[in-house]
Amino acid sequence: MKPKKNPKVDLNKKSGLFFVIGLVLVLFVVWRALELRTYPKEGAEVEILSVVDNLDEMVPITDAPKLPPPPAPPAAPEIIEIVEDIAKIEETVIQSTETNQETVVEAAPLKVEDVVVVEEEEEDVEVPFAVIENVPVFPGCTGKNNDALKACFQKKIQEHIQKHFTYPDVAVELGIEGRVYVQFIINNTGEIVQIQTRGPDKLLEKEANRIIAALPHMEPGKQRGRAVKVSYIIPITFRLQ
Repeated sequence: MKPKKNPKVDLNKKSGLFFVIGLVLVLFVVWRALELRTYPKEGAEVEILSVVDNLDEMVPITDAPKLPPPPAPPAAPEIIEIVEDIAKIEETVIQSTETNQETVVEAAPLKVEDVVVVEEEEEDVEVPFAVIENVPVFPGCTGKNNDALKACFQKKIQEHIQKHFTYPDVAVELGIEGRVYVQFIINNTGEIVQIQTRGPDKLLEKEANRIIAALPHMEPGKQRGRAVKVSYIIPITFRLQ
């Protein structure tokens, strides 16, 4: 069966030629558009604003007020009386304080009442727990040396924290957890003072402060045989299970 189309009128044979012709025309139009230039018209009006400073200012003429002349100075008295100076002036005699080799200096006798006894004030010394000579003694701790008392102190602190530990209800509901660092001082009388906390939330810091404040009274630490303040730092971990 023969095709109905006439092969001489088939446009697909010349499609490449038509594409090239169209591409050339488009490039020519683009080139002319890029080369197009515009020039201002010669008859365009240009407005220029000129401002001239007027320097000739009229100064108003003012009349100076007429003031009355100043009053005349008081006249001197006609008769001048001369009064004799009869007041006696007492002269101040300044004695010389210079001394020589023949001058005898007598020392004033020292009385018992003049002796002042100065009491030596004790210095408020604060020593870290790690370097204290005699660590504070936790109630119930016994030992022959400082290392044994130090180990007992740390063990009793951990037991105290576990016994009094209570997780805040609000922190449980909000899912707050973390580690709170607590620093406190055992003063020279064995009391817990100056508790400072640092942690991820105020609720946990408040609970850690309450636990440390409940520590019992201890025997104070000693440095060179004298009771001193001892600083101690301990971390308390709050963890939800």
